[in-house]
Amino acid sequence: MVNSGEVTMCYFSTSYLGMSVPDVDALEIPFLFDTLDAAHAALDGAFGAALSDAIETVHPVSVLGYWDNGFRHVTNRVRPVRAPADCAGLSVRLQPNRVHAALMEAWGMAPVLAELSDGIRMIADGEVDAQENPLANTHAYGVSHQHVTLSAHLYGARALLANRHALATLPAAAADVVQRAARHAIEYQRNAACGYEAQLRREFEAAGRQVVQLDDDERAVFVAAAAPVVERARSTVGEPLLRLID
Repeated sequence: MVNSGEVTMCYFSTSYLGMSVPDVDALEIPFLFDTLDAAHAALDGAFGAALSDAIETVHPVSVLGYWDNGFRHVTNRVRPVRAPADCAGLSVRLQPNRVHAALMEAWGMAPVLAELSDGIRMIADGEVDAQENPLANTHAYGVSHQHVTLSAHLYGARALLANRHALATLPAAAADVVQRAARHAIEYQRNAACGYEAQLRREFEAAGRQVVQLDDDERAVFVAAAAPVVERARSTVGEPLLRLID
């Protein structure tokens, strides 16, 4: 709808943009960022500019920046997960994405790829043991899993997009206001999302859920198990683009 001009602006998960803009699949590489600050610096810098150029080459939009969709974490209804060995045999609902599926397989899980509405039903009915999402989505989808592991294995971004023609037809002063307002909105959304994740963690713990915060050594084991998946994903995207992160 934004492409056609029927809607002027939207925010849109980069996971879906990767289907038409392969460079955006760089954001689907596991453990690409260790912290939110690192992700923001990359998206606000040369790496984000390259992604925006790629998107704008394919779609008639202007990229105003990138909002957070947060880090994805694993939750399950069976047992605490502190190591890949704890994942063995657990079925996990995933969005249809081959990299996500390969990552969970590397940890010993059995991926079940399902669109969102089917996935929510499967989780609620206990047809799958686990799922992975940012805490905000986990809460919004009504996932009541007892065991939450803050694995932060994938970072999600949402592109803030405007129809290019609509933006170009604005008077220069108005277009500048839109650009500056978008920048303020991005800063506000990122701060709000970070605060909301911390709030949800407290609420989960107060409700009696077991929230596992991996220490550096525990996280390193997950990263090591994922190494072949990460290497394949990086080779698909290409190192010239990834070097822009640094």
